[in-house]
Amino acid sequence: MRALHIITGLGVGGAEQQLRLLLRHLPADCDVVTLTNPGAVADGLAADGVRVVHLGMGGNRDLAALPRLVRVIRAGGYDLVHTHLYRACVYGRLAARVAGVRAVVATEHSLGDSQMEGRRLTAGVRALYLASERLGSATVAVSEAVAERLKRWGVPAPRIEVVPNGIELDRFRFDRERRTRTRRRLGLPEGAFVVGGVGRLARGKRFDVLVHALARLPEDHWLLLVGGGPEEHVLRRTAHEAGVAGRVLFTGERPCAPDGSPGPDLPSLTSAMDLLASPSAEEAFGLAAVEALASGLPVLYTSCPAIEDLPAAAATDARRVRGGPEAYARAIAEVRAAGPGPRTAPPAAHHYSITRSTARLMDVYAAALAGSSPSLAPLGASPS
Repeated sequence: MRALHIITGLGVGGAEQQLRLLLRHLPADCDVVTLTNPGAVADGLAADGVRVVHLGMGGNRDLAALPRLVRVIRAGGYDLVHTHLYRACVYGRLAARVAGVRAVVATEHSLGDSQMEGRRLTAGVRALYLASERLGSATVAVSEAVAERLKRWGVPAPRIEVVPNGIELDRFRFDRERRTRTRRRLGLPEGAFVVGGVGRLARGKRFDVLVHALARLPEDHWLLLVGGGPEEHVLRRTAHEAGVAGRVLFTGERPCAPDGSPGPDLPSLTSAMDLLASPSAEEAFGLAAVEALASGLPVLYTSCPAIEDLPAAAATDARRVRGGPEAYARAIAEVRAAGPGPRTAPPAAHHYSITRSTARLMDVYAAALAGSSPSLAPLGASPS
């Protein structure tokens, strides 16, 4: 099978890194088109041997990109097109249909209750999304929560398939020597209790809650924030004003692990942590929490569909926290008082193995290719 993946951009982000990981395990011949911003993940894909085409799209209303995309699709002779992220879904579905591709699948990575990929869910955004969704064969939701949101939007339930994000379990297996090396490299004091936060440093992630929680905890508690983003300077100022700047470490984006694996060197960084905290109030999946569980970390979260979709017994070290800095400070203190656990991955982490996710996605591909819905007939000639 030849498949083309179309994504809005390939900078460092959860959907972008998940695509790279997916292509490392997907048993199909895949190319990638990025509409904008090739970025660090594009370099990683190229290093993996994946052909990446940069379409050079100028903005959301660059309609000239559509015929260019149609030509790329036709020249590749693809059996299936798979789109990722809002702009790529809107343009990619239409281009694939115009090009006469038999099957078009889209993954919805980050649909929240009030936003999608950081954009406000206006009536116009929703209408355009639904109009383009009808051009596809199936829409993949990364969690049951996203599937329910799609249904409330008006996407027919039979068109929605749940394929969760996946992780490489072996990568995240706890290693005590790696923990010692990483903590030494980060300059962490002996005996420090390290609370980790992983994700884009954006307002919606609410990492300021962790900074203020740290100010309510003893001096041997540290905060390690992994990621980059527009709020980094705000968080640094918040830490300074709260009097904890000396106990907050920022790693930056760290776009690639030393071994070339997709994403930042999270296994080393999670090994250095004693707890993962995710105060974001609106998540589509919660990949950082799953990766932390795979490293044997206790997890505190406000919203995490990946955990909420499973029985409570699958992740006994994960706990939901409702509230702000006071609530998180109390919860962190309780985890510290309980003492360290065995650092082994619970059933929840095994449920989200990347091999399970790719096998499920291949089932979706097979069903899409076998489909005979009239809506999949070619729309006509390419615009010139």
